[in-house]
Amino acid sequence: MNHKIALITGGNRGLGRNAALKLAARGTHIVFTYRSHADEAQKVAEEIEALGVQAAALPLDVGDSSQFAAFAQQLTQTLQRVWQRDRFDFLVNNAGHGHYQLLTDTTEAEFDALVNVHLKGPFFLTQALLPLLNDGGRILNISSGLTRITQPGSGTYAAMKGAMEVLTRYQAKELGARRIRVNILAPGAIETDFGGGRVRDTRELNAQIASVTALGRVGLPDDIGDAICMLLSEESGWITAQRIEASGGQAL
Repeated sequence: MNHKIALITGGNRGLGRNAALKLAARGTHIVFTYRSHADEAQKVAEEIEALGVQAAALPLDVGDSSQFAAFAQQLTQTLQRVWQRDRFDFLVNNAGHGHYQLLTDTTEAEFDALVNVHLKGPFFLTQALLPLLNDGGRILNISSGLTRITQPGSGTYAAMKGAMEVLTRYQAKELGARRIRVNILAPGAIETDFGGGRVRDTRELNAQIASVTALGRVGLPDDIGDAICMLLSEESGWITAQRIEASGGQAL
């Protein structure tokens, strides 16, 4: 059986880790990137392999596009060494960081860092990896419920994700000839360590979000990992150029 291979950026923690484990449990081999914490990444690789597939953890700073050419070469070598293949099947642009400042208080350095990680990075990393992505493959970008739900202090971050939502439609159009499906998943508030774990660990914030969510709770990493698996599955093969929100009906 020719198992698929997924590449997930920022796969050593949070939603990326959850998606890697969920996909692995369904028989997908995993390559994931990490920016730091190599020991943590190695533990995740071992967790993935315990599920019966192969894993590779590669260092990458998605905010530094000068690394992408070398990364593509390293990925090529890894695919050949571990799987004896030249290409992979799924690209999940997940890596990112939070930002919580009013527009009036956001510095140019903070703005540039958000551009580099959340827009320029996914744009040029995808460009660099397209020759290695199989025809008929999938690209899944990660957005945020904050492109629909306004929350003071999240405007700059949300603007980057809004740009990614537009980019997703154009990628789907331009890559359609290769039968590559491109979608973007927008998680609502999720209990992870993202943003210092503020949604998970701040009881008042957690309760406030749950109170305005149709399904009555804050999201869990499994909710998003399952959604990622769904959007990469064969059953979603006729879905492309779409923004899919996974928020439990937050702020309807």
